[in-house]
Amino acid sequence: MIEVKDLTKAYSGEAVLDVFELKIHKGESFGLVGNNGAGKTTFFRLALDLIRANSGMVLSNGKDVRSDNEWKYYTGSYLDQRFLIDFLTPEEYFEFLNNIYGLTKGDLEQFYEDFKDFFNDEILDKKKYIRDFSQGNRQKVGIAAALMAKPEVLILDEPFNGLDPSTQIRLKNLLNKLKNENEVTMLISSHDLKHVTEVCDRIAVLEKGKIIHDIKTSEGTLKELENYFAVS
Repeated sequence: MIEVKDLTKAYSGEAVLDVFELKIHKGESFGLVGNNGAGKTTFFRLALDLIRANSGMVLSNGKDVRSDNEWKYYTGSYLDQRFLIDFLTPEEYFEFLNNIYGLTKGDLEQFYEDFKDFFNDEILDKKKYIRDFSQGNRQKVGIAAALMAKPEVLILDEPFNGLDPSTQIRLKNLLNKLKNENEVTMLISSHDLKHVTEVCDRIAVLEKGKIIHDIKTSEGTLKELENYFAVS
């Protein structure tokens, strides 16, 4: 579903990403972990054609994301709050996206029903602009928006950031449901090693722009990652 070939990105001559080869299969949940500056967000921005690589390419369903727009119709993403139109209320924002996606009023009503528990009565009918919500509630809006059109591919950068414990559990349940019932291909980064092992079938460790480890998730994966990142 997603394939990387000889992908590099540098700023001012300094390499921030160098991934020779990577394949993420359809329906696979792929986690990306690493310390700050490891290149996780850069990788996602390249996968979404938000920045241009110095060399190489990202293929989605066999087509280069730089030269083909088909992938945009089946990909949902949320990297940070710059993805939001924060001078709108959540209702205005969701209605705008609903129209962009060519969905119906009934689809929008069903969307609100589907995300009722996730919103936890903290998002809708508040008569507030998105910019006036807490970080965690803005995060909820962005994640829900990424899922609005029921994408086949989902890319989330640090989705658990700012979420309260109850919402973190709801999000994990939601992601696992998407993986198990809808076979959504997911690319998720997180600083929380426990969260990423609970939702991802496979996890790659990124260090200084390079993939150092690429492992299938098992009962011992969390301990293995904790040992890797342990500071002596």
